[in-house]
Amino acid sequence: MEAKVSIIMGSTSDLDVMSKAAKLLDEFEIPFEMNALSAHRTPEEVETFAKGAKDRGVKVIIAGAGMAAHLPGVIAAMTPLPVIGVPINASLAGFDSILAILQMPPGIPVATVAVNGAMNAAILAVQMMATGNDELMQKMIGYKESLKQKIVKANQELSEVKYKFKTN
Repeated sequence: MEAKVSIIMGSTSDLDVMSKAAKLLDEFEIPFEMNALSAHRTPEEVETFAKGAKDRGVKVIIAGAGMAAHLPGVIAAMTPLPVIGVPINASLAGFDSILAILQMPPGIPVATVAVNGAMNAAILAVQMMATGNDELMQKMIGYKESLKQKIVKANQELSEVKYKFKTN
């Protein structure tokens, strides 16, 4: 099995956040790999990974980083693949990570999701890959429909909640 998505985190302390991406990719039956790489502590390994990802069959990279959140941008600088950055709340409520990931120079884009938004990063990765894969697109359409049905069900349940002055 060849990885189609690569989940990269600055250290295993980010695993709690990044595991949400892994769970969603598992749900969609998309092969993925997970590695800890640091833009600051293992720069040579980051370069080897980023430059070799396309040739290994990876289609999208999800990179999570907190504090000095340079990892997604460094990877994006060295690969032609789309990179999705996940700012991790390691300090300053994740705002420092957001800015580090968002503020990329022209020509080096990094798609950025919400703080600790690894699940949304995985959804975005699936959507990117689904543009060229009808079967995957149908799975995504079904997934989005299931989200709608959760809200429909929640409203049905809320209709049963009674208060003296509740009108619905």
